[in-house]
Amino acid sequence: MRAALLPVLTVVAALLLLWYAGAVWMNAQWTRDQAARAGTEVTLPLLLQDTLSQERPLLPAPHQVAAELYDTVIAKAVTSKRSLVYHAWITLSATLLGFAIGTALGILLAVGIVHNRAMDMSVLPWAIASQTIPILALAPMIIVVMNSVGVQGLLPKAVISAYLSFFPVVVGMVSGLRAPDAMQMDLLKTYGASRSQVFWRLRLPSSLPYLFASLKVGIAAALVGAIVGELPTGAVRGLGARLLSGSYYGQTVQIWAALLMAAVCAAVLVGVVGLLQKVVLGRMGFGR
Repeated sequence: MRAALLPVLTVVAALLLLWYAGAVWMNAQWTRDQAARAGTEVTLPLLLQDTLSQERPLLPAPHQVAAELYDTVIAKAVTSKRSLVYHAWITLSATLLGFAIGTALGILLAVGIVHNRAMDMSVLPWAIASQTIPILALAPMIIVVMNSVGVQGLLPKAVISAYLSFFPVVVGMVSGLRAPDAMQMDLLKTYGASRSQVFWRLRLPSSLPYLFASLKVGIAAALVGAIVGELPTGAVRGLGARLLSGSYYGQTVQIWAALLMAAVCAAVLVGVVGLLQKVVLGRMGFGR
């Protein structure tokens, strides 16, 4: 156990050391400017103390971000609009809805692409081309169009999440459905299996490892889509709203706390998909 933890702790310690060094370097100019105005000399202890405790630093120190996370995650009630848990749940609601829509759409498209040559030649290239459009340019258009027809709130953000999450699912599912080799396909045809029986007994089980791998990418992309969907709307709720308000008022500590909260949410979501993958594939005999 110790041998496994040592490399992880070493990397974390190195990252924290680099973070502190970066905070001192990036915040030092403000300290020097203030000292020059006051006509005082900047000593090393003063430099370290000031650069690591500024109210609005260019790069907040790790302990400042940790204090902000404690204040907004643990000290505040989860129903408070100053709680990061409250804002994270708003973002996660759009993420999960968009992920469900994107996954369902991706699986349906993949099945159609594999079984229909016309869809393979037409839909797949368009799906690939759709991912070349920058989401920052597309998100305001989606929100404006949906607002114009009276659709507001959770659904526009979910649509943006679905847009980002469906493509990995399509690609992974198509690869998985085409994974069975010719010998396996010929064997089922020899036994007189119908097209639906080939799908349910061979193609679908073979595609599950590919599907779960793509779901991990898709759910992380869905979270990014939900956060991006909160930015152009001037939202007051969600992690994107916390990032936006922090940038408006120069609250870099708030921005970094929201970013780390988003990273934790992404890690939890991917971990849940990974756990589901382990259970499902284990029961089906994969990896034994």
